[in-house]
Amino acid sequence: MNQYVYDSKVKPLTVNDLLAMKQRGEKISCLTAYDAGFSTLIDKVGVDMMLVGDSLGMVIQGHETTLSVTIRDMVYHTRCVSTARHRAFIIADLPFMSYATPLIAAKNAAKLIQLGGAQMVKLEGARIEIVRFLVDQGIPVCGHLGLLPQLINQLGSYKVQGKEPADAAKIIADAHQLQQAGAGLLVLECVPADLAREISIQLDIPVIGIGAGVACDGQVLVLYDMLNIGSGKRPRFSRNFMGDAGSIEEAINAYHQAVKQSRFPTAEHSF
Repeated sequence: MNQYVYDSKVKPLTVNDLLAMKQRGEKISCLTAYDAGFSTLIDKVGVDMMLVGDSLGMVIQGHETTLSVTIRDMVYHTRCVSTARHRAFIIADLPFMSYATPLIAAKNAAKLIQLGGAQMVKLEGARIEIVRFLVDQGIPVCGHLGLLPQLINQLGSYKVQGKEPADAAKIIADAHQLQQAGAGLLVLECVPADLAREISIQLDIPVIGIGAGVACDGQVLVLYDMLNIGSGKRPRFSRNFMGDAGSIEEAINAYHQAVKQSRFPTAEHSF
């Protein structure tokens, strides 16, 4: 695997570039980002995607969940990230209750794209009608199945999803429905590796895993977790890439190369 050579004149990746990566069997690397400084470092290393996640509610704002994050917060942080990057594809989360109906979703997605500079928005759950409506308006959408952090008050705790056959079958069916509705990407969070492998094989769109095994088309981690600078306990599926690195840039590059070469996640970081 040749290391990416940074070029500030390169054009941003598109959703078609990511689809081509899946088709040729090249792993897709992704990290969360929340500001211009980290955006610059992540982009310089060559990480393919940056997710401006509502996880900022926990790692930036210090809350216990993502539920307090507003669309205004998301627009601000997305703009910080998108302004500083040259190559990486930018996805922004639609936060809690910002996509309750198709029209509300479209209004808030437009803010993330027009004001924030996002290239795609991500929403949690099998919200098929909403995904289809957004795609019909020309808004690229990333689905998110498995563990859904915005449902924490219903779930009660952050735990692995899809372990029972019926639950696994529901996630597979939802994944196909999201693809059929026009979703261009899918994030699978905290699901058994075998289930994630099956979904990655079945879908034409790229599947990005977090705590979902190495067989996904790509991987994403929360930046603060993989740098071991979070205030809370690092999730089992994450890894401290700062442990053997001499700088933050080295740690980010180590993650990027480990994903590209299918060396991360290992069984230790999977379910």
